[in-house]
Amino acid sequence: MQAQDSAAAMVIEQPVANTGVMTTEAAAEADALLPVLLPVVSGEAVVDGADAARSDEVRGLLAAIRRLESIVEEETVALATRQKIDFDDFSARKSRSMLEFVRLMRARMHLGGDVEVTEEIQRLREKLERNRSILEMHYDAVREVASIIVKAIKEAESDGTYTGRAAQDGK
Repeated sequence: MQAQDSAAAMVIEQPVANTGVMTTEAAAEADALLPVLLPVVSGEAVVDGADAARSDEVRGLLAAIRRLESIVEEETVALATRQKIDFDDFSARKSRSMLEFVRLMRARMHLGGDVEVTEEIQRLREKLERNRSILEMHYDAVREVASIIVKAIKEAESDGTYTGRAAQDGK
């Protein structure tokens, strides 16, 4: 308790602006005591403006990545569970989200080395690959069904008159 009283007394006794000459020993004592005497305003460490801006940039970029990831995952789940899908809507949403992501990445290329950003981008890449794979499977199925329909239409319209001759000409 006595040490705290003497420390408080030192703070009170220290002049705000000392225009007089201070001895080297007094200056060393004042410098040594200064960090101890500064009050802690809050329990959190003070973050300078650059770190705060960087953390805001990281949070913004992570939010954009997660939005894109959410859209891709929603489409992938809908495709995998054979739900009815509005491909135009998903395409527009993915395009807007991807544009936002690309713009943020171009503006903040220095964040590419951030571990959390790198992990989120890797997770997004994996989800995009899964989405691409399922979309490709659906595209192949649509192409196959379309070729079956085209073949059926040709066979229905043809009376067989030219079929034999076309087969002979093709040899």
